Amino acid sequence: MNVNQSAPPLPPFGQSQPVYPGYHQSSYGGQPGSTAPPTPYGAYNGPVPGYQQTPPPGVSRAPPSSEAPPASTAQAPCGQAAYGQFGQGDVQNGPSSTVQMQRFPGSQPFGSVPLAPVVSQPTVLQPYGPPPTSAQVTAQLAGMQISGAVAPALPPVGLGYGPPTSLASASGSFPNSGLYGSYPQGQAPPLSQAQGHLGAQPPQRSAPPQASSFTSPASGGPRMPSMTGPLLSGQGFGGPSLSQPNHVSSPPPQALPPGTQMTGPPGPPPPMHSSQQPGYQLQQNGSFGPARGPQPNYGSPYPGAPTFGSQPGPPQPLPPKRLDPDAIPSPIQVIEDDRNNRGSEPFVTGVRGQVPPLVTTNFLVKDQGNASPRYIRCTSYNIPCTSDMAKQAQVPLAAVIKPLARLPPEEASPYVVDHGESGPLRCNRCKAYMCPFMQFVEGGRRFQCCFCSCINDVPPQYFQHLDHTGKRVDAYDRPELSLGSYEFLATVDYCKNNKFPSPPAFIFMIDVSYNAIRSGLVRLLCEELKSLLDFLPREGGAEESAIRVGFVTYNKVLHFYNVKSSLAQPQMMVVSDVADMFVPLLDGFLVSVNESRAVITSLLDQIPEMFADTRETEIVFAPVIQAGMEALKAAECAGKLFLFHTSLPIAEAPGKLKNRDDRKLINTDKEKTLFQPQTGAYQTLAKECVAQGCCVDLFLFPNQYVDVATLSVVPQLTGGSVYKYACFQVENDQERFLSDLRRDVQKVVGFDAVMRVRTSTGIRAVDFFGAFYMSNTTDVELAGLDGDKTVTVEFKHDDRLNEESGALLQCALLYTSCAGQRRLRIHNLALNCCTQLADLYRNCETDTLINYMAKFAYRGVLNSPVKTVRDTLITQCAQILACYRKNCASPSSAGQLILPECMKLLPVYLNCVLKSDVLQPGAEVTTDDRAYVRQLVTSMDVAETNVFFYPRLLPLTKSPIESATEPPAVRASEERLSNGDIYLLENGLNLFLWVGASVQQGVVQSLFSVSSFSQITSGLSVLPVLDNPLSKKVRGLIDSLRAQRSRYMKLIVVKQEDKLEMLFKHFLVEDKSLSGGASYVDFLCHMHKEIRQLLS
Repeated sequence: MNVNQSAPPLPPFGQSQPVYPGYHQSSYGGQPGSTAPPTPYGAYNGPVPGYQQTPPPGVSRAPPSSEAPPASTAQAPCGQAAYGQFGQGDVQNGPSSTVQMQRFPGSQPFGSVPLAPVVSQPTVLQPYGPPPTSAQVTAQLAGMQISGAVAPALPPVGLGYGPPTSLASASGSFPNSGLYGSYPQGQAPPLSQAQGHLGAQPPQRSAPPQASSFTSPASGGPRMPSMTGPLLSGQGFGGPSLSQPNHVSSPPPQALPPGTQMTGPPGPPPPMHSSQQPGYQLQQNGSFGPARGPQPNYGSPYPGAPTFGSQPGPPQPLPPKRLDPDAIPSPIQVIEDDRNNRGSEPFVTGVRGQVPPLVTTNFLVKDQGNASPRYIRCTSYNIPCTSDMAKQAQVPLAAVIKPLARLPPEEASPYVVDHGESGPLRCNRCKAYMCPFMQFVEGGRRFQCCFCSCINDVPPQYFQHLDHTGKRVDAYDRPELSLGSYEFLATVDYCKNNKFPSPPAFIFMIDVSYNAIRSGLVRLLCEELKSLLDFLPREGGAEESAIRVGFVTYNKVLHFYNVKSSLAQPQMMVVSDVADMFVPLLDGFLVSVNESRAVITSLLDQIPEMFADTRETEIVFAPVIQAGMEALKAAECAGKLFLFHTSLPIAEAPGKLKNRDDRKLINTDKEKTLFQPQTGAYQTLAKECVAQGCCVDLFLFPNQYVDVATLSVVPQLTGGSVYKYACFQVENDQERFLSDLRRDVQKVVGFDAVMRVRTSTGIRAVDFFGAFYMSNTTDVELAGLDGDKTVTVEFKHDDRLNEESGALLQCALLYTSCAGQRRLRIHNLALNCCTQLADLYRNCETDTLINYMAKFAYRGVLNSPVKTVRDTLITQCAQILACYRKNCASPSSAGQLILPECMKLLPVYLNCVLKSDVLQPGAEVTTDDRAYVRQLVTSMDVAETNVFFYPRLLPLTKSPIESATEPPAVRASEERLSNGDIYLLENGLNLFLWVGASVQQGVVQSLFSVSSFSQITSGLSVLPVLDNPLSKKVRGLIDSLRAQRSRYMKLIVVKQEDKLEMLFKHFLVEDKSLSGGASYVDFLCHMHKEIRQLLS
């Protein structure tokens, strides 16, 4: 699609945003856009009843056949304004405060209407009876192509998780269409047989409303207020008003029913807000779809509505219809509403089963007995009581646990409790640790375990009296009795070989082959390490780090260095027998940085010079890891290997690999082999590393295929990380690499860790996802675990749960701190249990659900064809939504797509997962890229998967320059780009600055220090440092985005119409993708079809 073409000034779903000046609008008919590639769902393009593939308003796609576009898509007739109120180059992404959409009397032929003046009306004009309640308002979503007068649209009131939304279809006046006609036998009604359109009024905000509800009059909902008398200026064409937030509908039939007259309530419905708790009242969960019209020959359900049994008249052709992208749930709006509703108050964890604010909302947490959502997030906070109910709903019950998550400075780190030699108090039977949910009995002399109900004695030194409520009088003095998260100091019984561990060590292992030397990598790395070694992680207030360091270089052979402080110069020892790896020295290999600083500095100066003239291109890989592990074993400590590696290990040695890259396997049954390791040798090596507490972080600098799927096995199984810098060049990639390295070396890590998740009777942990190793079914073993890594745990029922007692989780992590101290970190969480499906659907968290589903799918590609994995995801999503529709939504026409309020973004996010490079690669995505992303997502937290699958798109020139806050995001679609603006797009790994071709010269000068758009260097990765407000603001924003993410995002400047733009558009996830991925609108229709098939 050409970005210069007009994108309709449509508001995102109920979003309130500033008016955006400067976007060229052609008439709404628009020229046909470029054709998009076919989608994977046949139903989108074929004439399936009720599903018609039609272009978005204002940006029509070329028809599949070669004939001319229908008349309705032509330019506006002469004499009609081809622009909205926004002037050339404007896009409106939100309400303008006063403009009211113009309507014309229904009797006038459409398209010959003179453009009426824009009338502004105060929001309070509602002279037609009492405002309908949220349950009374029906809606329809079909965004129509408009020929005729064009007027800007206004969005409805905001929409969040819980509160309902009112959705006016925002795409201009509707043709005088008879949308209620009956259907030929055997043909399903389209998604919408719905009604006219309302004049939009500015939204009124009030108390948060209840869950979105949209029952249609025909299905027994309350009646709309009636309206008689002539249509006023600015009034809509009739039919029930459209204000269903979650209401998606498909095109109406192609001809007007005979003698149709359309009347109806004027103007938009007033905002539907109620002061009650959001999220209750069952039939109100957002429905997407048409309200059903009255049937032929039956009385109208409310005065003024048409009945269709009258005399036939000449049929009038209708323009093509398509779902209005603005009228389907908007991630941006949901995020914005959650920020507004929940960002100001602290989240207090004292109440069981509370759904926390979204990961995109900044909020403070007050721990009052349940772990912070920064440590644990669940797919649902209300678990079905029985396995039958869980099977029926198909909602996965999972928790994403981040045991060592970093907290914002305003929140206290977990308290450390020292029980002395007796160690932490535990249940004798299930070994759960003391926590706030344990019940003290018999005057405090015994306690009943909340996990297995076993009665245990309280040791004399731990005894305390109970108050009148049965609580210990010292409960608030003890973190383990009052907080959700805390740490215990472990006794010697919790240590390997019953002796306390030594402090861990870091070993830097540097590839010195020809590729590494030639690219400048070795020199850059050695220079950086000189200063970086001063910043090794340290415990609390320690003056220096307890971590010792060692150095190895390698190509076909390994070079060990003795850097003992007593030496004048470092000594090198070469091991050429890579088949039988051993460590040639013990004393002087692992040293304290401060003691050996002079020798280390000398070594780092000499390494680039020593290998400057190397011609060695063959390198080894597995023996390098083996050597590092043997060194840690000899030193009797845990630690981390930092490997800097450039190419495929083809030298004769254990773990030798061959180039097996084969794009022909894509979309075949053998595609899964591309994700599997070539040899089992690396799994065996990883197992040995875990036993030793040796974690591996791998920095890759490939110029061609290196088989990431195999090389990443050891980092993956040891709890390490993989970083990849393809075609590394010092001038372009230095900043990104050094930033990642600094962060990786400095971050706090737990070594030699074991994690176990205990649950109360009725559920148990059955499956685990993440970067770790498991030798049995319960213990997650991690050679290393840092604050960015998560472990995702799935639970299944093994008995009936009790609504009153709820369900409990306890995550216990035993680890060695950076100072060599053995600790236990405990996180507890209590969830509700329900016997009604509605309670389950009301307490789900879509972001966590998507995190789990992505990890489930990304593991699935190891053993199943990618198509099977995709189909499984679609089926599960359809089953979740069909179960809701069948059991929780109020009865309504099959043409409606009804989504639960807190899952209304499930389709858009799931579509992003389905279109991701792992599950649907484009031609430019390499096998290594797919393997890299696959292992990256495996240990991502919920915030990272949220922005990774649905990137943030921020317009830069719309918000005031002096404003310190981030500009409001817009939806990730090409329709939202204005060629007069500049946008930042980020997804946690990539950062793009997109520059429109019509950007003002002053803006170009301020940001790039060149005089025109044509002089901007495409692909630029650094903005010039200029002393003006705009440059400072944009560079500051880029810095703040980078600070929020765990990896450094390299900037790429993309000019409109430039070849790099294809790469940028890959991240506009609401649009069709070049690799055949469906657009959001198409996928929603496909999802609806799947749900209808399940229901029928």
